[in-house]
Amino acid sequence: MTRKFDFLVIGSGIAGISFALKAAQHGKVALLCKTTLNESNTSYAQGGIASVMYEPDSFEKHIEDTVIAGDGHCNLEVVEKVIKEAPSQIEELLRWGIDFDKNEQGLFDLHREGGHSEHRILHHKDNTGYEIQQSLIHQVKAHPEIEVFEHHFAIEILTQHHLGEWITHHTSGIECYGAYVLNQRTNNIHTFLSKVTLMATGGIGSVYSTSTNPDIATGDGIAMVHRARGTIKDMEFVQFHPTALYHPGERPTFLITEAIRGYGAVLRTQNGKEFMQKYDERASLAPRDIVARAIDNEMKTRGHDFVYLDVTKKDAEETKIHFPNIYKKCLEYGIDITKDYIPVSPTQHYLCGGILVDTNARSSINRLYAAGECSCSGLHGANRLASNSLIEGIVYADAAVKDAIKHIAKISINESIPDWNDEGTSLPEEMVLITQSFREVEQIMSTYVGIVRSNLRLKRAINRLEILYRETEHLFEKSVVSREICELRNVISIAYLIIKQALARKESRGLHYTVDYPERMKNEI
Repeated sequence: MTRKFDFLVIGSGIAGISFALKAAQHGKVALLCKTTLNESNTSYAQGGIASVMYEPDSFEKHIEDTVIAGDGHCNLEVVEKVIKEAPSQIEELLRWGIDFDKNEQGLFDLHREGGHSEHRILHHKDNTGYEIQQSLIHQVKAHPEIEVFEHHFAIEILTQHHLGEWITHHTSGIECYGAYVLNQRTNNIHTFLSKVTLMATGGIGSVYSTSTNPDIATGDGIAMVHRARGTIKDMEFVQFHPTALYHPGERPTFLITEAIRGYGAVLRTQNGKEFMQKYDERASLAPRDIVARAIDNEMKTRGHDFVYLDVTKKDAEETKIHFPNIYKKCLEYGIDITKDYIPVSPTQHYLCGGILVDTNARSSINRLYAAGECSCSGLHGANRLASNSLIEGIVYADAAVKDAIKHIAKISINESIPDWNDEGTSLPEEMVLITQSFREVEQIMSTYVGIVRSNLRLKRAINRLEILYRETEHLFEKSVVSREICELRNVISIAYLIIKQALARKESRGLHYTVDYPERMKNEI
């Protein structure tokens, strides 16, 4: 079956849905969800969304904080764009019905998180992402020009390659015509044709054995664009959140928001000693990469699996009001955060790299835009400043719509794309092969490509990955397409890109720390 739309949106987090809502004013929109509208990285974002709201804060301060956190790798033009457009996008969210917490004076109750010099984090309790997602879903379901396709998984984006045309890696004329999409309910593969496509597939957490991301975060969009010969950048900058609840076996790992350190919580070793002052003058309010490496070092030095986060000095009732979900979750494990220390350890959380886009959210492939975590705009640089991700997603979705509607009248749908060809394929004989390969990727990445790296570890990782790549491509070629085999291909691609780009960076910068090149180079590379 072939479906035709003006706009195809792959992914249903804040970037995908906000794009869909705005694009629907200019044409028919297809919104693809890998599972359901409720399941996205946005829903798991606890801390909040950063924007300058009141004095003494200023754009200049937010810009400076972002650039410092990004360790000299940010695109200053992009930083200025996102931060200066943030307040107007917050106004849009308010019009869409998002409810941010306010204080007794009726002003927004702003949090402060690590790396921020001022209170500028808008939030809804400690489940801001979920509140945003639910409000946006309500808007989407009410819009007549948006057709939602839940349980639809994008397999590949469509380019000239699918017309039998050979495109060299250096050709700038690659175009996106839509995507091949698997209907998971029927196992049929449909051809979705579009004038414009937005990639908004979120993160890559499933590449690692522990992550705060949902299981669906398999880097699908980045992998699809990589296979289509689009430009992928800064994959070495993988952010590990320093404070995830230590509870082995739970996935996704429950995040203890950075806002709790901005609120006053401090980090302690298992014997109760504070330690962050040894690593940074900002102590527990240092940026995430510094805090994560400090915790990692304390754990390895002492042979411990976790450290403690202590919020017991704060008023108990106030803590319950500010962090009700964290309080409730920890109680399930017998931890009363108003009285007990919280066991935490670093876990994979966010990817700063991805599909390279310009300030209009255009990728290197014509007619293909990208926004949100799967993109690399240059805002985050080598390390994302806390709560800058949601605002980036909505600002870049807005930029993509504004650019797309300038050109869409001149774009025609390419109806020459053939249907998916699955001749000669059969169901895989042993699903355990896919499951085991997936676990091996997770183990390779968590063991060799974590918070601290070395050339030896990275080379060992890529050698192990090469075997899995060959086995998986052979299996894919002869198997009926399934979400499982596609996700495995995608996580292998993501792992390869992270390792390859980590090996290419001969310095330690931001989230990429290697014992072989511990110093940051003075000039950008």
